[in-house]
Amino acid sequence: MDLNWQVMLDATVRILLAYALALPIGWERERERTSGVRTFPLVAMASCGYVLLGSAFAPPATIEAQARIVQGLITGIGFIGAGAILKGSGSVHGTATAASLWNTGVIGAAVAMGRIEIAVVLSILNLLTLRLLLRMKPRDRKEQERP
Repeated sequence: MDLNWQVMLDATVRILLAYALALPIGWERERERTSGVRTFPLVAMASCGYVLLGSAFAPPATIEAQARIVQGLITGIGFIGAGAILKGSGSVHGTATAASLWNTGVIGAAVAMGRIEIAVVLSILNLLTLRLLLRMKPRDRKEQERP
């Protein structure tokens, strides 16, 4: 088995880029949630790795095979995100974390597919949404509902 160093370098750069784009999102989530600085980069790297591995078996011309890989990622990451959602005492928490995990999977897949512009935009918008829109969210909905 010959190791193609150019392919190795390309895969390494893509996986590291997926990691780098997910890290700020994970860092932000770590401040408020248990899923954070480790989970988000791992999801992005794994998604990137699965798509890269899948492209070795299904060349870009095989759109159906690549679609099945992405479909599996969507389902799997949705399952991980479901674990981040907590329901209790009449409220639900963790939906933003779950959605961010799902988005992080897309970031990794986009990097693997060479769509860096999509990955960068998703990363920036995810981080801005978590940071800026938090100020617009009522701190305690029960207080807001009282007459």
